Amino acid sequence: MTATVRVPPAPATAGPAWPGHRPGADDGESIPALAPQIEPTLERHGARYHPGAALPILPDLDRAVATCPTDRAGLRLHGRADLARLLAPDTRIGTLAARHLGPATRPVRAILFDKSAGVRWSLGWHQDRTVAVRARRDVPGYGPWSLKAGLHHVEPPFAVIEAMLTLRIHLDDVPADNAPLLVAPGSHRLGRVPEAAIAAIVARCGSIACLARRGDVWAYATPILHASTAAAPHHAHRRVLHVDYAAIELPHPLAWAGL
Repeated sequence: MTATVRVPPAPATAGPAWPGHRPGADDGESIPALAPQIEPTLERHGARYHPGAALPILPDLDRAVATCPTDRAGLRLHGRADLARLLAPDTRIGTLAARHLGPATRPVRAILFDKSAGVRWSLGWHQDRTVAVRARRDVPGYGPWSLKAGLHHVEPPFAVIEAMLTLRIHLDDVPADNAPLLVAPGSHRLGRVPEAAIAAIVARCGSIACLARRGDVWAYATPILHASTAAAPHHAHRRVLHVDYAAIELPHPLAWAGL
């Protein structure tokens, strides 16, 4: 039975808390903590909550995505100098990644995810295993290849994924019924997980619902197992700007697609 932790709603002046972890029924109800509330860490849990981290740049982010189509589940953003400036490693957001990956950190991919009454979708438990690159160049250990929204994607050696960090910048409130990201704490330390083993690992690790308010940022280790359900139909939107960061170079002649 899956052990689940729900992040309880926060008061108006604060973000969601992170209760201690305990096994329990995955029935959508909050489960009392075994220990006092603790702050999650990327090292132990694979995720960390940064309340209000994006609030100062929300007007800029709103302008940047204002013209994006609203009828797509995920929109890959490329060639966006405005976003590149907002998410650079020396900015308020970029430093959240740089403090974990180092000074060479930079954003290497951005995706705008949206859920609404008209675009309702869910995503089962999985790992992110591909990276976006400028062009297809065959390199040993890299493959298979795919083309998504005109961008070349390739599955690299898993050590590349393990060296990355993902930030989720929330452009809308994400209460429990607006499809929060679910993560399996600790699964980021298990390497590349075979598809057949995912369900058992999630059952063992449990899951955490990453509730958020507009302007909050969740950071998570890119290889962590994660999922999301469909949003309740009364929510207008659940927009999340998903940004992958890396501090390593890909082997020549491969190069990150970037923003």
